Amino acid sequence: MKQTTYPPDPRTGPRRTGAATAAPPPAHPGPRRRPTSPQWAAWAFLTPVTLYLVLFYAYPLYRNVDLSLRNYTVRSFVRGDAPFTGPKNYQTVLDDPTFGPALVHTVVFTAVCLFFQYAIGLALAVFFHQHFRLSATLRALFLVPWLLPLIVSASTWSWMLNSDSGVVNALLSAVGIEPLNWLTSPSWSLTSVIIANIWIGVPFNLVVLYSGLQSIPGSLYEAAALDGAGAWRRFWSVTFPLLRPVSAITLLLGLVYTLKVFDIIWIMTKGGPADSSTTFATWSYQLGFGNLLPAFGPGAAVGNLLVVAALVFGLVYLRVQRKQALS
Repeated sequence: MKQTTYPPDPRTGPRRTGAATAAPPPAHPGPRRRPTSPQWAAWAFLTPVTLYLVLFYAYPLYRNVDLSLRNYTVRSFVRGDAPFTGPKNYQTVLDDPTFGPALVHTVVFTAVCLFFQYAIGLALAVFFHQHFRLSATLRALFLVPWLLPLIVSASTWSWMLNSDSGVVNALLSAVGIEPLNWLTSPSWSLTSVIIANIWIGVPFNLVVLYSGLQSIPGSLYEAAALDGAGAWRRFWSVTFPLLRPVSAITLLLGLVYTLKVFDIIWIMTKGGPADSSTTFATWSYQLGFGNLLPAFGPGAAVGNLLVVAALVFGLVYLRVQRKQALS
């Protein structure tokens, strides 16, 4: 008898037989993409920073060193054919009679400004750390000198210290003190620019040191108070030691900034009278741009002396920090 076969029902799918139906071969996979190396990703993120440092720091520093080692004039500066002179420009700077007074003024200006900026900023930071009423408002008002453009601050101080119409001399006259020639006397010109720079730099120290105080646990002050320590003792035994890392970076940044202060001195006194307030920063500008026949080489040499000074203090800071980390 002939067996009749029926077509498979499409609704039920293929019938299962004794032998397993072979699965269709998998589609041929495409080429696998290798995962991006973390090192390449790191270099991609570092590229913008590296380009910025090379273009705006490394190359200008190289050009300044090149200026200090060649005899540049206006003509050779444009044509780019200045002869190589080696350390002759540095010898010219060292033999100049302005070098000694400018060095003394730079050291005095930097040291006095750093001391008073840090001391006043620390005192204000401790004061505002008490969290009294209007503390935040007054702290914001102290930031005004830091936020103002330097040309505005220097011009304001020039008006206040004016010998004839300045408000400072008016106050001195009101209390019976003879007016002083703040900006035109060789005895007071350096003091004038120091006062103005201290006023401008205090807010920076206040902000950084106040942030450092916020990181000190309050439990340490409570424990010191339970041991009978007064306010002054708590400051010297708790606050000041724990602020050392913050104080170190504050003083280092303040040092670098103060060494290169130019705007305030130039606007108020232009380094005078008779070079009585000339620092390396203003002297470098005078040599390079303040004369009809500019001395680009010696001016660049003076600028490089400032760079070396800042670099030395930076290396000292790193060495001290490394010793503290290992101890």
